Amino acid sequence: MAAFDLPKLPYSYDALDPYMSAETLEYHHDKHHQAYVDNGNKIIEDLENMGETLEEVVINAHKAGNAGLFNNAGQHWNHQHFWNWMKPDGGGDRPGNLDTAINESFGSFDDFRGKFIEAGMTQFGSGWAWLVMGDDGKLEIMKTANADNPLTHGKTALLGCDVWEHSYYIDYRNARPKYLEAFVDNLVNWDYVAELFEKGPLKIAA
Repeated sequence: MAAFDLPKLPYSYDALDPYMSAETLEYHHDKHHQAYVDNGNKIIEDLENMGETLEEVVINAHKAGNAGLFNNAGQHWNHQHFWNWMKPDGGGDRPGNLDTAINESFGSFDDFRGKFIEAGMTQFGSGWAWLVMGDDGKLEIMKTANADNPLTHGKTALLGCDVWEHSYYIDYRNARPKYLEAFVDNLVNWDYVAELFEKGPLKIAA
């Protein structure tokens, strides 16, 4: 596989103010995500047959028990989507098919919101809260620790919120619930979530 590359942010550092500061984005993207890319590249250059896509590398590193590669490749994959799961003036209404699926799966958007925020609040230590799709197309909430993600559980990630402290501590200190509420209400790029939803379950030849 080609070397990992750090993607550019799809907006300026200050575009998500006041819900996520320029300082947070600069540190999170330029320092933390860059470190995952750099460390992953160092590890994978000495390995063969880890896959042609980032998804394949994540799954194969997990299967092989290569914690170093899995942690860095997993976080690289998580963050590539994380930047796109947010946008300026985010939140608000969901595109029709996605909104219908959320209502059918959770009863209402408010119920989804509560369960998603609860997943992020109750993830002990570092990790992620997710809205995922199973192979049957049904939606569910899950949480994972550290770099783990839905790929290793056979699920398709539609939305993920990073609850590592570096994602929110500058802006919210230890108030993780306020960060999660701001994420769902004011930052989520529902168009990107809908784009992933319309593609259906992810198929990986790993």
